[in-house]
Formats: sequence, C-alpha cells, structure tokens
Amino acid sequence: MAKVVVLGAGISGHTAALYLKRSLKKDHEVIVVSPNSNYQWVPSNIWVGLGLMTPEQVKFKLAPIYKKNGIQYKQALAVSIHPEGNESHEKPFVKIKHVSEDQKDQEEEVEYDFLVNGTGPKLNFAATEGLGPDKFTNSVCTYDHAAHSWNNLELAFKKMEAGERQSFLVGTGHPMATCQGAAFEYILNIAFEVTKRKLNHLADMWWISNEYELGDFGMGGAYVKRGGYITPTKIFTESIFKEYGIRWIKRAGVTKIEKGIAHYENLEGEYLTKEFDFAMLIPGFAGAGMKAFDKNNDDITSKVFVANGMMKVDADYTPKPYEEWSAADWPSIYQNPDYDNMYASGIAFAPPHTMSKPMKSKNGTPITPTPPRTGMPSGVIGKIVAENVAHRIKTGKNEHPHKASMAKMGAACIVSAGYGIRQGQAAVMTVYPIVPDYDKYPKWGRDIKHTVGEVGLAGHWMKLFMHYMFLYKAKAKPLWWMIPE
Repeated sequence: MAKVVVLGAGISGHTAALYLKRSLKKDHEVIVVSPNSNYQWVPSNIWVGLGLMTPEQVKFKLAPIYKKNGIQYKQALAVSIHPEGNESHEKPFVKIKHVSEDQKDQEEEVEYDFLVNGTGPKLNFAATEGLGPDKFTNSVCTYDHAAHSWNNLELAFKKMEAGERQSFLVGTGHPMATCQGAAFEYILNIAFEVTKRKLNHLADMWWISNEYELGDFGMGGAYVKRGGYITPTKIFTESIFKEYGIRWIKRAGVTKIEKGIAHYENLEGEYLTKEFDFAMLIPGFAGAGMKAFDKNNDDITSKVFVANGMMKVDADYTPKPYEEWSAADWPSIYQNPDYDNMYASGIAFAPPHTMSKPMKSKNGTPITPTPPRTGMPSGVIGKIVAENVAHRIKTGKNEHPHKASMAKMGAACIVSAGYGIRQGQAAVMTVYPIVPDYDKYPKWGRDIKHTVGEVGLAGHWMKLFMHYMFLYKAKAKPLWWMIPE
C-alpha cells in the first residue's frame, strides 16, 4: 500500500487529494495536511469584501468531506521535509505541527511514498512595512481578511453618505506582487457600488500597480479579440477604468505604508506618496517557509526550494537574459529534479522567471509583477499531478503520461465588474497559452483565435454560476469529476 501526503488544502492541494483518492480508492492512503479547517473559494472573496456575500457562502469544513471520501486529514502545519528519511525513518517523511485544539502544538512525523506540495503562498505582508489588515491596509486574500475589509469599506460608504469625501487606493502592495486580477476586480466593484449609491461626487478612486502598462496582470499583457478588433489589454483596461472613473498609478513599487499614506518608488527612481482613506493592497507572495533536511539532518533547503521558499520542479532555472527566455523553460509535470517522488502544484512551484519583462527603477529596485498561478491553472496542475502520481503507483513506472505546461495551457478568467442579477457586469477573458510563446506565435505571443475579451451582464451570470459550480465540485458532490477545472 502506497501512502501519498498532500500538503495544503487550497484549490490545487484539495483538487489533487480528491483526484488521488478517486483513482487510488481504498488500495492506497491519501493524507492531507493543512493548518486550515476550512476550504475557501478564493475568487469569491472579493464579494465578501463588498458585503455582497458572507464568509459562510465561500467556505466549508474540510473534515467531513475528507472523512466521506476516505482521505485522512491532519489539521497541521508542515514544518520540514525529509526526502531521504533519517536514522529514525527509513522512508521519507514530513514533520508537522498540529494546530487543532485537541492536539495543538503536538509534532508528528508522517512518512510518505509520494509527496505533493500544494501549500500555496505565504501572504508576505511583512515584506512591506505597514501593510496588512493588522496594520494600515485591507486585504481580500482570505475570507476573514475580506470580511474585515467590508467592515472598513462600509464605514467609508457611511462617511460619504454623510457628505465626507473619501479616497480609495487599490492595487499591489509590493514591488514584485502578483494577483493584480483580484485587486482589479475589487476596485471595479467598489466603483460600481459607489455609482449604485450615487456617491461618485464624493469618491476619489485610484489604482496603483507594479505593472509597466495597465492590463499586464503579470502575464506580460495580451492582445484580445473584442468586437471584431484586436485590442491590447492595456487599452482594454484603460477604457474600463475611464468608464468607471478610476485614475491610476503604474510602474510603482509600494515600499511603506503609514496611516493614510502609501509610499512608493517608480521606475524613474522617484520616491512619492499617495494619500488614502481606504486601501486594499495585495501583498507579495512567498513559499510556505518549510525547511528540508537530508538523511544526516543537514539542511538542504536551498537544494529543494528557491530563495523565496517555492519548490523547484522540472523547469529551466538557468539565469539568462530576458531575450533568451522561452516557453520551453516552464515545467510540465511539476516533479522535483532531485527527489522524483516529490511534486509541487499551484502557487507552491517555483516559476523559472516572470512572464512580464523584468524592470528595475533607476535606483536598482525590481518593479515587476510575478507570474499568476491562481484559480484555473492551480486546479489543472493539481489534477495533472494527481493523475501522474496515481499512474506511477498503479504501474510502478516512473513515467508521466499527463502534461500541464502553462506554456501549452489556456485559461479563462471572469473579472467581476459589478454585482447584480440585472445590472451586474463582468469582463470575460480567455488566453491561450498562459505563458506567451513568441516562437510559435511570433506576432501576438498567443493564439489570437483563442484569446478574447468581452464585457457584459452575461459575464456576471457566468461568474456567479461558477461560484456555485466549483463549490459543488470542491465538496465532492455526485459526478464532481465531470466538472472541468
């Protein structure tokens, strides 16, 4: 009997665990280790941050789902990986620290035959002084953060209703932050709600981002088909912002937050500030912070992980100029190159480089979006890793019939631009492939036939439908595996 340990129960880890158990059935063990007792559908947290959904509508308890599906669940934090075992363990193991009330702070060493690292990101608020919901800015990265953001946003709305002008600042809170998409949705929805309340004359809405141009989204931007025309996402995004009355600051790396003041540096090397009454800024992401040790208990963390704590996989990490970057650099099976029974999925894997052209300020500060890997890519990668691990267990062969390179994978994104059954809006965007491939598509970097963008009410209905559909899937309801990632 083989034992597979999955670290993390987010979109990628949870998806991997469900597919592993469905394939391996009772013949093998699947164990999930996660400090979180709840699963959350992260894309809907922006609606929690607007008071349009409650936290209960975007989350559910993990334990009953895992029990029902025969998956062992340990509510614990993964502390270290020991891929060679040690004197006490012949087999590889992971050291965990329990966080549940009945076992709090107890340590356990869990052996494995295969390990899937789906821990997702550490929300690195500490990398920017003053950033975060316990400091001077808000967040929609978790349902708790989003609920806290709504409390503060509601206060801002009430001040406006009393005639007090309010300034809103939304975007990225670190020079190399990602997840511009979530921030983009949030500011559009704030603007939509301000308009609905007829408070536009009292609102100053500002977008601040490390993107070189609007619409970069950490993907190097894109060209989309819209209304029969080929439009760069720069124009697509600028037009939406102008329609919603949002002004912007781009090429900016936020370096410090004080109460009501954001300090930032731009590519020109200028140190500037922007005042705000309400701010929601996405932090930089880092790996979960696990260590790794060999059989002699020597630290091999730098062998297994890159500097930011994300796991090395089958990517080309060779340092080389931007002009030499290639779609072929990106991983396809997410297997660790040194330990072939370890995999990393979703945000836990280390990309070989950014998708956007790297930029530095005149002072030498990198100000560039890092690659997004949330949502659909995370789910697809989780599924592919699970299928390959199951195949190896069943056949005994170290082969990978399933591939999922982001350079050969398409993605669909529905960007909420206002909530309402009759008046809601969303921008529907598809890109193929996610990672630009200028060798194959020299003109646009992507297949323009499958890279489109449209805005309208139908998009909002689709996003709302997807909210319920993917929660249904995550709860492993009947025929859940028929729903695509």
